[in-house]
Amino acid sequence: METVEKVTGILRNHGMKITPQRLMIFKVLENNTSHPSAEEVFKRVKRVYPTVSFTTIYKTLETLRDLGEVKELIIDEDRKHYDPNINDHHHVICSSCKKIHDIFEDFSPHIKLPDSLKKDYTVSGFQIAFHGTCKECA
Repeated sequence: METVEKVTGILRNHGMKITPQRLMIFKVLENNTSHPSAEEVFKRVKRVYPTVSFTTIYKTLETLRDLGEVKELIIDEDRKHYDPNINDHHHVICSSCKKIHDIFEDFSPHIKLPDSLKKDYTVSGFQIAFHGTCKECA
């Protein structure tokens, strides 16, 4: 995720009001490598702004996703996680504790779209998620 100042400028350019609660959401996400869920962001923001609604958190995260300022990760069916690092990278996820780690290795030489789909799609990117058990859970 970009700096708070840049993101507020982007939101302002899209006609969105900059509120203290939204600024706090940006601060929670900025340089956050834990890939927090919307619920985790909500809990952290709620400590400072007890009247903030979950809807505000969720809609702000969706807007940031739609604007390309965060990546949305669907790790399990129960919740989405948000990654403020929008640079190309992949993830390894512990199946037990759901901890997520970034992988900054380029797998592109080994990944290709099947020939049967090349005529129907132009690929703009891909994301790999490895699943396993971390050493703390093993």
